[in-house]
Amino acid sequence: MTGRQTRLLPGVMALCTAVTLTLTLVGCGGGSDDARPQTLPSRVASAPSVSASTDPASAEKTAVLTAYSSMWVEQMKAYRKASAEGTRLERYVTAEALGQFRNDLDRMKTAGTVVRGDLAHDDTTVTAVDMDAQTPTATVQDCLDISKWQTYSTKKQEVLPMPSAQPLRYVATATAQKWEDGWIITAFTPDGSQSC
Repeated sequence: MTGRQTRLLPGVMALCTAVTLTLTLVGCGGGSDDARPQTLPSRVASAPSVSASTDPASAEKTAVLTAYSSMWVEQMKAYRKASAEGTRLERYVTAEALGQFRNDLDRMKTAGTVVRGDLAHDDTTVTAVDMDAQTPTATVQDCLDISKWQTYSTKKQEVLPMPSAQPLRYVATATAQKWEDGWIITAFTPDGSQSC
């Protein structure tokens, strides 16, 4: 077993609870198996360019944003087919989070739902980096936009309506840690009460 598989981290379950919350709020996903995964906007996929002289942690911030973006790309691949098979989720989330995430995907499969459409990210930034901690940590703030996200029922062959009270744009915060093989997301907390 690797260090990632055996290490227990506080708050890890929040990542998958948030994924479940997002899926539940939008009806558990919607999309076909043959739908191509969408990549995140370039402002998420790469960090803003900041010179090392003005921000000595700019390289780490870029690496954190790359890991965060990659996590979402892999999650969307899984949501589109209600299966983590063929994804690299284990590279970007902790083992506990991955286990819960697979439970969420099993629930989607049982319900016969998948994701269609896109999950957009706006103003994604690394708000804190602590490279002096025993395990370096970082915090990411994101604005999730689910206005083009659809839940599709493979049983009914139709898009399911989104709950009327569902906010379409809201703030989410992720925590990351730097492990031997790079940054990994350890917690994810959406805040539906905070619009963006």
